[in-house]
Amino acid sequence: MKERVSEDLAEMKKKLGTYVDKGRIPGVTEVREEPVITVKPDKSLIKPLKKMSASSEHFFAVDCSTRTLKRANNWGVYLLRVVFAVVKGREVDWSYNERICTVVGDSYTRYRFLGDIRVELESEMALDIIRRRNIHDGDYLLMDGPSYFGGTRKFRISLYEKCEENEIKLLAVSKQSPMLHDERGRDLMATTSVLSPYSLWVYHPVTTANKDKHLYGTVSIVKLCESSPRVFRCDIMEYLNARETEAILSPLTSISEDPRCLGYPVTLWLAHDFSAPSDAKLLHYCEQVERTLGDAGLLEELLREELSCSFADELHGVKYPFQRELWGDYV
Repeated sequence: MKERVSEDLAEMKKKLGTYVDKGRIPGVTEVREEPVITVKPDKSLIKPLKKMSASSEHFFAVDCSTRTLKRANNWGVYLLRVVFAVVKGREVDWSYNERICTVVGDSYTRYRFLGDIRVELESEMALDIIRRRNIHDGDYLLMDGPSYFGGTRKFRISLYEKCEENEIKLLAVSKQSPMLHDERGRDLMATTSVLSPYSLWVYHPVTTANKDKHLYGTVSIVKLCESSPRVFRCDIMEYLNARETEAILSPLTSISEDPRCLGYPVTLWLAHDFSAPSDAKLLHYCEQVERTLGDAGLLEELLREELSCSFADELHGVKYPFQRELWGDYV
């Protein structure tokens, strides 16, 4: 991990050195938008799920967070921490990797680019745990976000293929899905909740997998806990279509009653929670970044740019950018 961070610091020095010498180069960083999915809700597609108090499977999950180490109007340096967590019964295990990423561009470009990088790191981590942990048929691998694979900075197709080969139940669960609309442009998940006559249910399919558009999973909406009103988008990989949808999703009810995240699979919540680095570690990386930039003769000019956009933070008593941000939304 230390070698990777050293490489990242060298890349940071190169990118910000080019920025100092030449300024921003328009159009260098590519951003992508997830397509909108619009459907008319159909009550007949809602099926009940079976409540399960326990399950014998392993539930693996991967998630990645972003923390801002330094930022200005036209660039940012970020710590990305990718985590896996595994739950079986009451047993929990987890591990993580960390990378430093430097992005030159406006705040929107940086936000979208960092999202792409997080997906790449999550794919890398997921493939690694499949190889090292011998995940096999019956086990679950839960990824955070929609099931877009292939092309630049989407989940790796090799991850999909490895899960299919090992008969792993690969599901992509989104914390939110603003791209799902009903026929009137409203939030489809909220609309569907009103239609369901069941306490635990799946709406399947919202739309079927379409590999021509990089969508490798069939989109569904699930409610996994009777005591919670929350519903989530859950994409079920195309190779699982031969299995009964309710049988695939019902075991998730056994890990969706933790009071810390009622209605959400606790394995994904743990991966999300463990991905938060301590302030002490963030300060350590900030010192490394400044030392690297100082040795390269870049620090003084970049600090002036940092100061030009940080006064609002200071008015709110924020000394470091990572003290204000909310899970990567502040870049």
